[in-house]
Amino acid sequence: MIETLHLPYLEPWDWQQFHRHFSLRLLPGVERLDADGYARTLRLGEASGWLCVRSLDDRPALELTLSDSLQQATQPLVRQVRKMFDLDADPHAIAAHFVLDPELAPLIAAHPGLRLPAAYDPFEQAVRAVVGQQVTVKAAVTITRRLVERLGEPLESPPHGLAMLFPTAQAIADDPLENIGMPAKRAQALRRLAAAVAEDALQLHVEDGADALVQRLCELPGIGPWTAEYIALRGFGVADAFPAADLGLLKAPLWGVDGLTAKALAERAEAWRPWRAYAAIHIWDNYAKGAKGG
Repeated sequence: MIETLHLPYLEPWDWQQFHRHFSLRLLPGVERLDADGYARTLRLGEASGWLCVRSLDDRPALELTLSDSLQQATQPLVRQVRKMFDLDADPHAIAAHFVLDPELAPLIAAHPGLRLPAAYDPFEQAVRAVVGQQVTVKAAVTITRRLVERLGEPLESPPHGLAMLFPTAQAIADDPLENIGMPAKRAQALRRLAAAVAEDALQLHVEDGADALVQRLCELPGIGPWTAEYIALRGFGVADAFPAADLGLLKAPLWGVDGLTAKALAERAEAWRPWRAYAAIHIWDNYAKGAKGG
């Protein structure tokens, strides 16, 4: 019997933010998105299956449904979903932290429900981050979709719209990644990352702190501070991760027509600790609105 759980959160929380986030990055077959819900395939140890999250109108909670194959793993999956949708954040405490910042306080006051969307699987997010180096989000999704089509595995008894599991680290490490749409050096960086994870030479966790993870990642060829910080932010929902060299952060309209340098932004961001990632979310939102002309 499929179990349905309710995951509460502190308001405000904005489903439309997450809908926009997933719609830009959706991997067909691995993920499914509709007006009020998101679903995806996943692995958990030796098990595989799917989860479905739905936004509720009558209460501040998400409805979580798990496939029968994952019923024995409810607790870790609840933790992961709460992280994905940033359900444990206190938006009032975050807003109070930025209340005296002349640039960020108005952004947060206008959109107090913005949260920190994170990935279900840190390895999948690491792959997306490497693929996304120096290309648009749309181009990165196209390349990642090709990876899924080439190296993903079919899900047994899939529901509508969910058919494939994201490729394993071993599958990516073993494939030459030719004709996938990436420069050779970036493909090699991706294979090295995947091999390090497959061989357990790279520990993808933040149990010893996000800075230690960033350092481990930066030791791999082809991974620099932007990629490492972005993996910490999106892969683990680290509240103080901050990819200071990100173009969207540097060119956001709130900085004026000339933008900021990465050095100037990093210095300014020191005042935003320990919640620099939330500053990034609001600045990215400001950049996205500017790119659309308002």
